[in-house]
Amino acid sequence: MICCLDVDYQADRGQCAAVLFSNWTDAAPAKVYRSITDDIQPYVPGAFYKRELPCMLDALRLVAEPVTVLVIDGYVWLAENRGGLGFHLYEALNEIPVVGVAKTKFRGVEMVAAPVYRGVSRQPLWVTAIGMDTSEAAGYIEQMAGEFRLPALLKVADGACREW
Repeated sequence: MICCLDVDYQADRGQCAAVLFSNWTDAAPAKVYRSITDDIQPYVPGAFYKRELPCMLDALRLVAEPVTVLVIDGYVWLAENRGGLGFHLYEALNEIPVVGVAKTKFRGVEMVAAPVYRGVSRQPLWVTAIGMDTSEAAGYIEQMAGEFRLPALLKVADGACREW
């Protein structure tokens, strides 16, 4: 299974949605899991993973199905040899491939990210990956269901984590 993860916050709590699907072209999830993590870390620039990673790990503990790839809303790499959230998730999970899909451009990310244009949008998504080639990951994100810039199942994850 492929799993999209996204996190929302309320005060010092985070809710993570894990949206599972079988094929990159699937339009609907096979299953959605949600978890709530209490006492999360405050946001610290440059260390965002310390806030979001525990929430994702809590959600993944609920997933019963075998996961072969994780897709996150964010970056795997921020720059060459500078890992972001996806890098830390990859290390924590014993090397399950992680694909990062970022909506906004991080300064200097052109060196490590592949721009993906979807739908009629003139704004790219910035795709980074670990455990698989970045161009392969970008191809998967490009073929995901949905006619707009953001793939449909990433939107499902975004909505599901906000359903408190």
